[in-house]
Amino acid sequence: MSEIAGTTGTGVPYAARAASHPDAPIVVAWHLLDPPNTPAAMAAALPLAGLDAHVVYLGLPLSGARAVHADFEALLGSGIDLVTEFFGPMHEQATAEFPAALAEIRERLGASADAPLVALGGSAGASVAAEVAIAHGAAHGLRATVLLNPMLRLRPMIDAMAEFLPQPYAWTDASSAVAGRMDFVARAAELRALGSPVLVVEGDADEAPFLDAVQALEPLDVAEVRYVPGVEHALAEWPGTEPAPQTDDARAYDEIVVEWLRSVLAR
Repeated sequence: MSEIAGTTGTGVPYAARAASHPDAPIVVAWHLLDPPNTPAAMAAALPLAGLDAHVVYLGLPLSGARAVHADFEALLGSGIDLVTEFFGPMHEQATAEFPAALAEIRERLGASADAPLVALGGSAGASVAAEVAIAHGAAHGLRATVLLNPMLRLRPMIDAMAEFLPQPYAWTDASSAVAGRMDFVARAAELRALGSPVLVVEGDADEAPFLDAVQALEPLDVAEVRYVPGVEHALAEWPGTEPAPQTDDARAYDEIVVEWLRSVLAR
């Protein structure tokens, strides 16, 4: 399988590999902000080993090669509004830039325009994957959505960051509107309306804002939820910017996702 990497004409960093034939499914994946936090690092941590699919790892806006600040600590100390100037714009831009990025990379891979789509993401990237599935899934033949240690609710995560901020985050109408859009428990009906299966893989040792949201989603008949014992939030060693040997936790996630996708895509 051939591998390519670079930046699209619209400025989206990516790493990708081609399947053995053009009509194979195309999996588009977005990384975490914790490790792995770049396309190349995500490809190493979650390679979807053994799955015959075109796999495209896209970089999130405002992070990695497109980061405005040196690291997340610098971001927190910058005085930026984390909701209206970081998470909200990241989410909206990633969703908006998806169709053009997919079209360009699909052509480079030699993938069929009719290849079924799988949207996959981890943490903040999972929020993007869910939004892309809702916004663009129907137009791109969505077959499945996979969310790993997902950020399903922005508000509790921001509130939990109070100890790292000069003062607790002060919510406004504008930031509350962003958090409302990024609440996929409240938007569960939209995920259900996709008409295609959703898998959530969550570490049972993850941080409370992530774990609580998954537990709130679980009874809503939206997704199959798999808990992985002992796994925290990151799925690679720090700093997570470069490709690194796959951790045992990431390998477990990779095996779960590959097995599930084989079953779903064979239907």
